[in-house]
Amino acid sequence: MTQRGLPKRQRLIGLWLLLSGISLLGGAIFAAWLDAQFAPTGVTRIALWLGSFSGGATIFLVGLLLERMLFTPLRHLQVQLARLVANPDARDEHPPEGWLKGLGPDLCRVRDSWRTDRSLLATAHAEGARSAARIRQELETLLQVLETPLLLCDHHRRLMLFNQAAEDFFDGNNGLGLGKRLEALLPVASLQQVLDQLPDDGSPRELLAPCDDRWLKIILRRVPGSDRETLLTFSDATASWSSEMGVRAELADMLTPLRQHTASLTSAADALIQLRNQNDASTSSLRQRFERVIQEECTTLGDNVAKIGQLLDDLQHQGERLTPMWSNDFWQALDERLDPAHRLITPVGMPAWFKGDAPALIALFDSLVKHLSAHLPDSGFEGELCLGNKRVYLDLIWRGKAIPEHELAEWRQQPLTSLPLNPSVADVLRQHASDIWSLADDDSVHARLRLPLPAIERVGAPRETAPPRPEFHDFGIADLPPPDEALASRALRSLEVVAFDTETTGLELRRGDTVISLGACRVVNARLLASEVFDQKVDPQRPIPPASTAIHGLTDADVAGAPPLDIVLTRFRDYVGDAVLLAHNAAFDLLAISHKGVAFDIPVIDTLLLSRALDEALDGHDLDSLAQRYDLAFPPGTRHTALGDARVTAELWLALLPRLEARGVDTLEQLLALQANAFDRQDASAV
Repeated sequence: MTQRGLPKRQRLIGLWLLLSGISLLGGAIFAAWLDAQFAPTGVTRIALWLGSFSGGATIFLVGLLLERMLFTPLRHLQVQLARLVANPDARDEHPPEGWLKGLGPDLCRVRDSWRTDRSLLATAHAEGARSAARIRQELETLLQVLETPLLLCDHHRRLMLFNQAAEDFFDGNNGLGLGKRLEALLPVASLQQVLDQLPDDGSPRELLAPCDDRWLKIILRRVPGSDRETLLTFSDATASWSSEMGVRAELADMLTPLRQHTASLTSAADALIQLRNQNDASTSSLRQRFERVIQEECTTLGDNVAKIGQLLDDLQHQGERLTPMWSNDFWQALDERLDPAHRLITPVGMPAWFKGDAPALIALFDSLVKHLSAHLPDSGFEGELCLGNKRVYLDLIWRGKAIPEHELAEWRQQPLTSLPLNPSVADVLRQHASDIWSLADDDSVHARLRLPLPAIERVGAPRETAPPRPEFHDFGIADLPPPDEALASRALRSLEVVAFDTETTGLELRRGDTVISLGACRVVNARLLASEVFDQKVDPQRPIPPASTAIHGLTDADVAGAPPLDIVLTRFRDYVGDAVLLAHNAAFDLLAISHKGVAFDIPVIDTLLLSRALDEALDGHDLDSLAQRYDLAFPPGTRHTALGDARVTAELWLALLPRLEARGVDTLEQLLALQANAFDRQDASAV
C-alpha cells in the first residue's frame, strides 16, 4: 500500500459500493417522500418504489458487470504480461477472458512470435557459440584440475576469475568472491604498489606478503593485450620464509667468526713452523704462546663446527617438505603403492594429523615391506596412528613376531632409488628426526613397526573435495563501472547485490526474539552465483519456542554450539563487502540484525515494496505469491530456511529487473525513490 490510499482495485470497489449505497439510500428516501405526498396504491406504489431503487440497482449491476467482464480480466492480463516480461518461456495461466477474450489470438500470436524470434536468434548464435563453449569447457576443466591457486582481476582490482585451488587456498576468507576487490582478500599496501608498477609486456613480478598466519609468495603479471588485467598465482612460503629468517640466518651469522678462527689458526701454524728449528730460550716462550693459540682456536673451531652441524640437522628436520597429512589418506596412498589390485592395509583406531614428507615416507615403507618380506605376512596389515605427548607414532601392525634389530639395521643403509638423489633410509629418518623399531604387542599375537613423527595441532578430518564450481569466472565484470563511482547513479544490472534472509525465535524482535539462522547469496553482473553463499546457524542464547520450530524446523539442538550473533554478523558484514543488500520485507530482517554492534550503513532493496510499486492494483505480494506469479520454485525443504528464502528473493529480483527497466527505472537512485513511494507505516508495525 502507498501513503496516498488504498490500491486501485480496492478504491474502485469502495467507490462502486459507495455510489450504489448512496443511490439506493437516496432512492429509498425519495420513494418514501413521494409515497407520503401522493399516497399511491396498488401497481402505482410498486412502480414508484421500483423506479426509485432503479438508479442504485443499475449502478450496482453495472459495477458487477464491469468487475467480472473487464477489471478482473485486466488484472489477469497484467499478471500474465508481467510474467512474460520476466520470463518469456513462462506458462500461460490466464488467457484473456470476458470482454478481452477477443485479444486471446492476438496475444498468443505476439507471444509465439516473440518465442520464435528468440529461438531463431538462439539458433543463429549456436554455431558461433559452439566453438566458444568448447574452449570455455576446456578452460573450466583446466582450472578445476590446476593445483596452483590463481586469480584474475580487472584494472579496478575486482576479481574476475579464480579456480578451485584458490578457493581451497583461501578457505574461510570472506574476501574471495567474483566482483570483490582484491584489497578485501589481501589488504597489503605493497601489493597495490606492485600492481601499479607492473609492466604491460607480461613480465612477472614476485612479492612476499603476509596473509592471516601465513607468508604468501605472489607472482603477478599483466595480461598482454588486455585492459590492464592482472593474473596472480600464489604459494605458501611460510616454511621457506621461516627457514630464511631462522636457521639459515644463523648459519650465515656463523660464517664470519668461523673465517676469523680459521685465519688465526692458519697464521699461528705458519709461525710455529718457522720456529720449529730454533731451540734458543728467546723462541721457546713464543712457541708456547703459538701452541696455546692453536689449542684455543682448535677448541673454538670445533665448537663452531659442532654448532653448524646442529643447525644443519635442525634445518633438515624442519625441512620445507614436512607437510600436514591425514593418517587415513597416508594409509590409502601406501596401500595403493604396495599393491594397487588388493587392499593390504586396514586403518584402525582414531585417525589424526601428523607432519612428514609424504613421498619419502611412502617410499620408506614400501622399501621396508619389500626388504622384510621374509618376516612380514602376506595376508595384510593394520595401520594405526597413536598419539603421544609431542609426537605421534605411525604403527604398521601384523599378526606375527617382531622384526630383529639386525634386519632393521641392515635395511637402514639401503638407498631409496625411487626418490631424487637416492637418499638412504637413514637419511629419510634423519629428515624426520626419527628412527624406527619393532616391538611385540601385549597380546603376544601381534607385532608392529613404530615410527615416531612430529605432531601437528589440527583437529577434524580434512574437508571433503568440493564439487566443481558452477561459476568460477565472469569477464563481464571488467565492463562494470568503477567501484568508486557514485552508487546512486549505478545501473541496476551493474550492482553487486547480496540477498539475505533471517530465521528467528519469533516475530517480536523488540521483545527479545532474535536470529537463529542467517543465509545470503550474491548477485554479480545480474547473475546469481550458486556457490558464493553465506549460511550460518546462530546461538540465540535462549530456547526456541515450539511454534517457531514448526515454521522453520530449527530446534535448540540444531543451534547448539553455533557462534553468537555478534560474531556471525561480523562475518556476514565481511561477506557483504561493498554490495547492496536485498531482502523481502526488509524492515523485519534489518531490525533483526541492527543495533548488534555491526553497522550495515548501505542501501537496502526490498522486493516486497518493489512488487507493490509495480503492481499496485494486484493483491498478494508475499514471497509465496510472488514466486508463483513469476514461476519461481523453492527446492524441496528450502522454504522457511534462511538460505532457501534468500535464493528465491535473489531470483525474484532478477525477474523484476526487466520490468523496472521497461518503466525507465535504471539506476539505484531511481529504484530507491520508487521503493520509498510504496512504503507504508504498517510495514514497520508488523515487526
